[in-house]
Amino acid sequence: MTRLVADGPGVRRFVPDGCTDAFVRVVFPRPGVRYPPGLDPRRIRAELPRADWPRTRTYTVRRLDPVAAELTIDFVDHGPAGLAPPWLAALRPGDPVLVQDAGGRYRPDPRAGWHLLAGDETALPAIAVTLAALAPRARAVALVEVDTAADELPLCSAADVDLRWVHRCRGGDLVEAVRDLRFAPGAVQAFVHGEGGAVQHLRRHLLRDRAVAPRLLSASGYWRRGLDDEQWRARKAAMASPVPAAGGR
Repeated sequence: MTRLVADGPGVRRFVPDGCTDAFVRVVFPRPGVRYPPGLDPRRIRAELPRADWPRTRTYTVRRLDPVAAELTIDFVDHGPAGLAPPWLAALRPGDPVLVQDAGGRYRPDPRAGWHLLAGDETALPAIAVTLAALAPRARAVALVEVDTAADELPLCSAADVDLRWVHRCRGGDLVEAVRDLRFAPGAVQAFVHGEGGAVQHLRRHLLRDRAVAPRLLSASGYWRRGLDDEQWRARKAAMASPVPAAGGR
């Protein structure tokens, strides 16, 4: 992981809302393109061709300190390819970081009997924030898929946590780890995020085979194998679009 800490007056505009999967969009302007002041997205869409629109990537907020005006983001280091790694490698103290669209959807419910947190490296920041937010008497099982033991990170929590690392180098698989898990009694609140195909399987498994209440399940694919971020977002938008009935409009 590569940790970025950005500070400045702009950070104070982001107000924590209690979600442990809080996210922001990092904006990557295209070289050589002149943008409207403030990178106003409405003006960009109205005035520039789509090929000139800046690209964005969504990242979990690892830590937000409005008082110190510091925003911390942990990036998965997957080599020099892609959009973010070369940008991160070239960053120097004092360089601007363009961020927009803060949000969040998940927070641990203190009424849940126990908590299941399952994901890969891309979900690790949200899992870490969630574990730190759990109350001392809460119970949780965290399953995190990484390449090797060298990719494990220290995770702190006051709760009763069963933390299990799933290593791909040894044939470990997040889907199998969740399927093999012996569920504790009581209602479980589940947070399942990571590769889209794995999340799709796990969502179906938890709802159908484990009878997890839909309101207690947060499941989303942060990325999809074989697709870049723009392609994955387009695929998810297409899957979410309503399909008209036969003979309808």
